[in-house]
Amino acid sequence: MVEQGQPSPGQAAALAAAARSTRLTGRAAVLAVVICAIALSLAYPVREYIAQRQQIDQLLAQQQTVSNQVKALEEENTKLGQTWYIEQQAQDELHMCFPQEQCYEVVSGQAPRNATAKPQVEADPWYAKLWQSVQRADAQPSR
Repeated sequence: MVEQGQPSPGQAAALAAAARSTRLTGRAAVLAVVICAIALSLAYPVREYIAQRQQIDQLLAQQQTVSNQVKALEEENTKLGQTWYIEQQAQDELHMCFPQEQCYEVVSGQAPRNATAKPQVEADPWYAKLWQSVQRADAQPSR
């Protein structure tokens, strides 16, 4: 017969199992330390890997941009090797014409705006204004 103050053998085993499950055993502590060490040892290489992938993506984008620029410059170089393109640029940019052509340049009857504009009077710099105020204060008679 079981006394009132003592638990039954089944209850005692359950209490002992509950007490063991809440305690940190030596094996669990070692396992936790090993897992933390593995996580810490992998953190830096993973971070470096991600940084290198970002750098590779940036370099690929830069390479694509440079490739497009090279292609555009090669096309312009091809055009510059052709006579008709050079003649067109000379007519458009330099206002040149061939000796057998008669070229006209239309000039409006109005004077250019910058020629009729009044010259702007430049304001005195701040240090000149400061020096003038010091001279005025010095020139005033003291009371």
